[in-house]
Amino acid sequence: MRLSDILKPSCIKVPLASSDKQAALFELVDLLAATDAVTEVQQLKDAVWQREQTRTTGIGHGIGIPHGKTGCLDQLHMAIGLPAEPIEFGAIDGKPVELIILLASPADQTGPHIQALAKISRMLTDDTFRDAVKQAPSATKLHMMLLEHEAELAGA
Repeated sequence: MRLSDILKPSCIKVPLASSDKQAALFELVDLLAATDAVTEVQQLKDAVWQREQTRTTGIGHGIGIPHGKTGCLDQLHMAIGLPAEPIEFGAIDGKPVELIILLASPADQTGPHIQALAKISRMLTDDTFRDAVKQAPSATKLHMMLLEHEAELAGA
């Protein structure tokens, strides 16, 4: 699986309009909904928010990887947003989030979800790449950066 297979360019927003955690998560769900990937938008919003209330998805280094599983999806989807200003996320390192990567998956498909999390984690362990993504000037540039980095990792 490649992340570029589950991320449509229209599901990247730079900058996000939202300035708080819940609104930012819902804004990313709305990006997915605009592509007709989600049939029950509120169901996905509820799943993502309920998961976030269980334990923060702020993994540190200014990154949040919220996720939700629901029966209203037929496959794994991803959306990415860069807040205009860092957002308090309750991250494990106590720092606000500057990059949010939302994963939305069918309730009955764990494998692709885990694979995507692993690929995202691998990409973002590169400090230079992680910092560059957080500074992406546009959604188009961020998408291009992800495609290029993914290709580099595949060739390594």
